[in-house]
Amino acid sequence: MTSPTSPGAHHERTVLITGCSSGIGQCVALGLKTRGYTVIASARKAEDVSRLQAKGLTTIQLDLADPASIKRAVEETLHFGHGKIFALFNNGAYGQPGAVEDLSREVLRQQFETNFFGTVELTNRIIPIMRKQGYGRIIQNSSVLGLIALPYRGAYNASKFALEGITDTLRLELSGTGIAVSLIEPGPIESRFRKNAFLAYQQHIDARNSAHHDTYQKMENRLKKEGPAAPFTLPPEAVLKKVIHALESRRPRPRYYVTFPTYLFGLLRRLCSTRWLDKILLKISSSENK
Repeated sequence: MTSPTSPGAHHERTVLITGCSSGIGQCVALGLKTRGYTVIASARKAEDVSRLQAKGLTTIQLDLADPASIKRAVEETLHFGHGKIFALFNNGAYGQPGAVEDLSREVLRQQFETNFFGTVELTNRIIPIMRKQGYGRIIQNSSVLGLIALPYRGAYNASKFALEGITDTLRLELSGTGIAVSLIEPGPIESRFRKNAFLAYQQHIDARNSAHHDTYQKMENRLKKEGPAAPFTLPPEAVLKKVIHALESRRPRPRYYVTFPTYLFGLLRRLCSTRWLDKILLKISSSENK
């Protein structure tokens, strides 16, 4: 019998992926299916689930803000995987733009329910299954904004900083269990992320009455822009490549940087003082919101 980490065992590997409606999640789901994995692709909306089914994927509906939905999704995944789950790729997340002083407690809570609380709850339901198996892979899709902060992204920054901290803790706590834990740090990737962020901004930020009104007007132009809005943007296949390594390497890395900005800021965070890094980040922010 092949081991769970050997190439010949792909057909035995069930992988649950969150946030597969578009972008990274959908790309990774289709790529791993082609590679021979048993992929369970999840999305929050029923219409997205139907669309994923039309692409030939095994799908479940999963709302990370709903504990009952999380419990049901794990049960369905176990059914498809015949009681086993090889890997969990926590990809589901969204960005809530806005200055920190314009973020209500409820808006912050919504950001954390999906990006952090739901992700941790799902992970905690999967861990006992992996402990019983004696193996597994947990891969968290973080962000360059889990390494450094940029203005007007406070809610998202905070949720990803929290994910980084709890994942580092989890990796230490699961040492020696056969369960590997990795973080992926994408940076700018082609997706619907900016479009969804603009919808969240429109819904929750009172731009007209904000002290940041002028900046918001410029920010809206960036959020509405078609195509890549940041330099060095890569297609989602760049993330798929890192996910494959995290799944198939005998020693998966704790962190996988994907795009040039992530490598750059990972380095600058280690080399620069906080004041110097602030100057760089403020310059970037002013140039993107011209």
